[in-house]
Formats: sequence, C-alpha cells, structure tokens
Amino acid sequence: MLRVLAVDDEKPALEELLYLLRADSRIRSAEGATDATEALRRIGRALEAGPDSDDAIDVVFLDIHMAGLTGLDVARLLAGFARPPLIVFVTAHEGFAVQAFDLKAVDYVLKPVRRERLAEAVRRVRELIVPQRDAQRGRPVPVAAATVVPGPEQIPVELGGVTRFVPVDDITYVEAQGDYARLHTSEGSHLVRIPLSTLEERWAPRGFVRIHRSHLVALARIDELRLDAGTTTVRVGTAELAVSRRHARQLRDLLMLPRGPKSTGEVVPGAGG
Repeated sequence: MLRVLAVDDEKPALEELLYLLRADSRIRSAEGATDATEALRRIGRALEAGPDSDDAIDVVFLDIHMAGLTGLDVARLLAGFARPPLIVFVTAHEGFAVQAFDLKAVDYVLKPVRRERLAEAVRRVRELIVPQRDAQRGRPVPVAAATVVPGPEQIPVELGGVTRFVPVDDITYVEAQGDYARLHTSEGSHLVRIPLSTLEERWAPRGFVRIHRSHLVALARIDELRLDAGTTTVRVGTAELAVSRRHARQLRDLLMLPRGPKSTGEVVPGAGG
C-alpha cells in the first residue's frame, strides 16, 4: 500500500485531496503539508529514515502554484536525491505539463480533481512503486517489472477532463494558435497550452522542422513537396501547408539531399520517406 504526502497551500483544496486519497484502498496513509518548506522537511526526514520507517513517503501529490517555492522548484530539488519519492502534480494550470514531465512526474492531474482521475494517477504510481519496493527488499521481481524500457516520448493533452498521453511519434504537424499549439495526428487534433517555439526547440532532435511561423512539421511525415510559381507547399496526409520563403531552402535541402539530386520537376512525391 502507498504512503502519500499531499502538498497544497490552499487548505480547502488540500483537505479535499486528502479525503479522496484516504478513500482509496490502495493508500496506506495520506498526510498533508501546506507549503513547500514543510513538505521538503518531511521528505528529508523520510529519506533519512529509510523505506521501511513509519515516516516513509512513496509519492508526493504536489500543487504547482504555491507561495514561496513552487511545486516545480520542489521537484527540481528532489531530483538531486538518490531515491526521491515519485511525484504527481495536481494543479489548475495546463501550461506546465511539459516542464512537469521533463521532471519525471508520473502524472499531471488538473483541478478540480475528480475521483476517477485521481484513481488513475494512483494506479500509475502503484505500478511503479510495487516492483521498486520489492527489489529494495530483495524479493523476486517479475521480468516485465524489473526491466524498464523507456517508451516513446509522450505529451499530455486534456480532453473532456481526462488527461491522455499522445506519443510524439504520432504527431504529423503542429499549428500555432496564439499561446497555444494544435497537435495534429492521423486520428485528430489536440490543443495544448505550449508555444510553438517551445515545441520547435524541444522536438528538433526528433525530426521536427519549422516551415512557417505557424507550422512545425515532422519531416518523416511529409508526403509531397510542391514548387509552383515561386511558392512552396508540402502535403502531410490530407493537409497542404505553405512553406515560407525563409524556410524553403532549408526544407528542400533536408528532404532532398539524403536521397541525392532530384530532377527539376515541380513535385517531389514521398520526399520525407
């Protein structure tokens, strides 16, 4: 069973979260802290005492916006410990999801917290904690649990109050919409509160390139490059996207150089391979 510390500087929100956690049969104990300093003091005491002590903490359910140190600050500090507790962020703000998962958060739950959504977060924590705890105590661990193979990078998206995790490899292109970005996949689209420039920097190593101030495209998903009367467009699935003059030469080089020189024909089908 899990030992939980919940941290929120708004007392009513903390009490509601603790009520929901304590009602879950997978939770052995759930204690609260109303600020980051108190939380860090308790976590430090738990780490010193060891995983079998009464003070042990398996997971911290952590608010982001708090007076003084934020939840993200706490997560960064905990990353410096050898065996820190797992972290689930619980927040009213969608815009910190990318930072949260960069800090290895297990889940990102939006307020107001629903019982079903919190239960899903507990399930994810338990799937990680139980094999880890058994290994620390020298108990046999199933091979599937002992060998953790990192999966593809995913980005959390909110849909009808439920957080889904979309693999970045499924995204064909991204469209800027103010401070938001719309992620397009073959199955639909999802709006996230992340600027396009942030995704461009983060996903460049994964083969995403800027083709326009409004679009970021996965090179491997480009089906066709079209040159017509001085304008350049690409086809990604059923979408046809304009390429700005600023980005056209770089895009053509990226698409065409690996395959060798092409003819001067106007259409290059299957350019992204």
